[in-house]
Amino acid sequence: MDSGPISGRIAVVGTGVIGASWAAYFLAKGFDVAATDPADGAEKRLRTLVDASWPALERVGLAEDASRNRLRFDRDIRRAVEGCAFIQENGPERVDVKRDLLAEISAAAASDSLIATSSSGILISDIQDAAAHPERVVLGHPFNPPHLMPLVEVVGGRLTSEAAVEQALAFYRSIGKKPIHIRREVKGHIANRLQAALWREAFYLVEQGIASVEDVDTAVAHGPGLRCALLGPFLNMHLSGGARGIAHVLGASGAADGKLVARLGRRNPQRRAQPSDCPGRNRGAGRRRSCPAYQRAGPPVGGPSATQGRRRSTALSAKEKFNANGYRRR
Repeated sequence: MDSGPISGRIAVVGTGVIGASWAAYFLAKGFDVAATDPADGAEKRLRTLVDASWPALERVGLAEDASRNRLRFDRDIRRAVEGCAFIQENGPERVDVKRDLLAEISAAAASDSLIATSSSGILISDIQDAAAHPERVVLGHPFNPPHLMPLVEVVGGRLTSEAAVEQALAFYRSIGKKPIHIRREVKGHIANRLQAALWREAFYLVEQGIASVEDVDTAVAHGPGLRCALLGPFLNMHLSGGARGIAHVLGASGAADGKLVARLGRRNPQRRAQPSDCPGRNRGAGRRRSCPAYQRAGPPVGGPSATQGRRRSTALSAKEKFNANGYRRR
């Protein structure tokens, strides 16, 4: 497989909100874009969404040869992807649909093209074997809307070649994205799991009467949210206390037996973080544990986190309190 830079036409398969946003972004970067969607009225909706996104893209900055006139629509998926160097698939979040799409795409796509799916929760290994060349299928999950949000999560499945992953990462970087490489498949990927952990704790704080909805939002937006938006959690801790500072924080939280702490502790064995007795002291004491139960990646997004052990009814009553505080659906 060619691992060089991607050039030429890009295909966008599925032109809903995500697909249309991708199409607008690729056009803004100066690519010819071939879009396809079998739904009635799909072309009109796509062009309307691209037009709506264009002013924001103009403010961000267009490539010299960027033009909405470089968008071509074809209801036939095979004609749309033929000759395209990169295909961004955005079909419904269903394994059977994704598998059918990959089979159709790969039957008509060039042998050296790269196929990326925008899936937010499906494991790439569950669908890639439906493609004629599964080694060039990756997961390229954007954050919504893709034409404005820089993050793209890139995951290779058990049949994906290392060259395909590297090519996908290089391509997304070349068009101004901030791709991350997820080295092991996990439901929900990375950013959604981090968001879910924060949401669970936010619901708990409101349900317990510890803080109001407004104060939780203020705490995140004007405290750690500002730091994390610039640095991320690990760089923020590293600047505060270095590698041993990170090890100390994780050790104090009861995660001292994790691989990360062990790796950081090797820098100075005499000052290696020691296991915390905090979980033992609080467990069974009839009150909420003050030590978050950090866990390795693996369980689904809905699995245990810092709120491990709480009743499911807690989250439900928290949602009710959120609604009662003025966050009703509109």
